[in-house]
Amino acid sequence: MGAGKSTVGELLAQALGYEFIDMDYEIEKRTQQTISNIFAEKGENEFRKLEYDCLHEIGQRNRVVISTGGGAPCFFNNLSFMKENGLTVYLKVPAEQLKEKLEMSRYDKRPLISGKKGNDLLQYIKNGLAEREPFYLQATLIVTGTYEEMVNQILNYLSIHQKNN
Repeated sequence: MGAGKSTVGELLAQALGYEFIDMDYEIEKRTQQTISNIFAEKGENEFRKLEYDCLHEIGQRNRVVISTGGGAPCFFNNLSFMKENGLTVYLKVPAEQLKEKLEMSRYDKRPLISGKKGNDLLQYIKNGLAEREPFYLQATLIVTGTYEEMVNQILNYLSIHQKNN
């Protein structure tokens, strides 16, 4: 959450000439509800089922960059599916930097951090990373830096990988 998945995904898709899909936006479009409303009315388990269905549908398309929610690789068999069907990338951003970005973002769009600020938010982020990072570290590629640097690292990886195939 807050690492820049949508921004990096859009920049990458533009550079590759691919379609870009933000899964959270796609779920909102399909359900005609915000993610916050889905969490509030149906709970996280129902959201994760919607996320699974969406991922398994769009993940089979060609020439698409998908920005998943931060929890997507941690549930069901999503990570295995993602690795089998494309390049997985972990945008590794320090917890303190995530906190700064999230404090400047719209909290109402992020149900899992609603009402958290300062040290409470930082601790939540650290706890979340500790729980999720074992999944994230299984990504094919781990990138760091600014959005542009992350995109360049991904493009360089793809360039080298394509030459070797």
